[in-house]
Amino acid sequence: MRILVLGSGAREHAIITALLREEPAHEVVAAPGNAGIARDVPVVPLDPTDPEQVTNYANLNGVDLVVIGPEAPLVAGVADALRAHGIPVFGPGKAAAALEGSKTFAKRIMEAAGVPTGRAVRAGTLAEATAALDEFGSPYVVKADGLAAGKGVLVTEDRPAALAHATHWLQHGSVLIEEFLDGAEVSLFLLSDGHTVLPLSPAQDYKRLADGDAGPNTGGMGAYSPLPWLDARFGSEQAFVDEVIETIALPTVRRLAAEDTPFIGLLYCGLILTDAGIRVIEFNARFGDPETQVVLPRLVTPLSGLLLAASTGALGGLARPVFSADACVTVVLASENYPDAPVTGRPLAGLDAASVLPGVTIAHAATAAIDGVLVSTGGRVLSVVAVGDGFAEARARAYEALALITLEGAQYRTDIAARVAG
Repeated sequence: MRILVLGSGAREHAIITALLREEPAHEVVAAPGNAGIARDVPVVPLDPTDPEQVTNYANLNGVDLVVIGPEAPLVAGVADALRAHGIPVFGPGKAAAALEGSKTFAKRIMEAAGVPTGRAVRAGTLAEATAALDEFGSPYVVKADGLAAGKGVLVTEDRPAALAHATHWLQHGSVLIEEFLDGAEVSLFLLSDGHTVLPLSPAQDYKRLADGDAGPNTGGMGAYSPLPWLDARFGSEQAFVDEVIETIALPTVRRLAAEDTPFIGLLYCGLILTDAGIRVIEFNARFGDPETQVVLPRLVTPLSGLLLAASTGALGGLARPVFSADACVTVVLASENYPDAPVTGRPLAGLDAASVLPGVTIAHAATAAIDGVLVSTGGRVLSVVAVGDGFAEARARAYEALALITLEGAQYRTDIAARVAG
């Protein structure tokens, strides 16, 4: 197939890497990509959030499938424009993408579908936010209602900090004050064609900046897959996945279909395992970052066939995707001062040496080549990905690779997957 992947991050690099593993080979193009992606496939300078630009390119170049990576093009309606021209696209239309783009919309859909989640109050003023914070009590959970690039959520026991976070995001729209839910967190991706869902393998990510889950929330500092500890509670990964499909994913997809907003693409379920059962923390409308970097390397079933089937309403005829028994770990290398005001433009070195280590791949997130020198261009710069025969091996490989990479002021967590490495 001729496949166009929209986006420029490590998630898109991981998707492209998985597509390039397949035989026969696909013709993959990325827009706009980054320096690492450009080493693997051609990149084109399209604005991925411009429906007309993307549609024209796909039409003129005979694209068989468009894969939308980040959330912004979804909320901008790029998938709608492509579908209007009969081009298969993996990604929900603008209306269904509100599942991520509006926390209030997501809560309404969950309530209508009977999906288990925490209580929430939408606040449009500081007075409303203050009353809701006091109603739910500490720990306080404050979420920006719209897209916030992974920085809109604050969980804190500090009431003034919660009020400050609400005050900041109220300048941009409403906020949600939510009941705090306690338990282990799990990310589960499900492919949807608007009616049927097929699950990928669960992963766990690390949102806090520093070791021991200290520091501010980020877009994600690392992840691992699979989750062996699910067996103790649910009996098996499949039993856990089955429960999520029956109580969360299918009711949500059916509710959206009933409202004439079919969800076609990747339903990201951010889950928490409370004493009272599985609860939804949030939905996203696309592959998660950095979880994609640890789920796709374990995927045995060809990714392209799954994405095309979801895009064309044909998931019902496919078996569940198959995954290897490998352990996979990713650690994010971030710029100095991330997530506040990251220092960018600094040179990177050591990537070639790191990427030839056994089981190691590097997914570029925010890199550019300037006069032949690779430099950082954002907060999260790279995802170092490693597979192994068990988590101890995968972890050792990831950190061995990181030790070879140099970036002035770089920061990364040293405890990713430590709890499962034994």
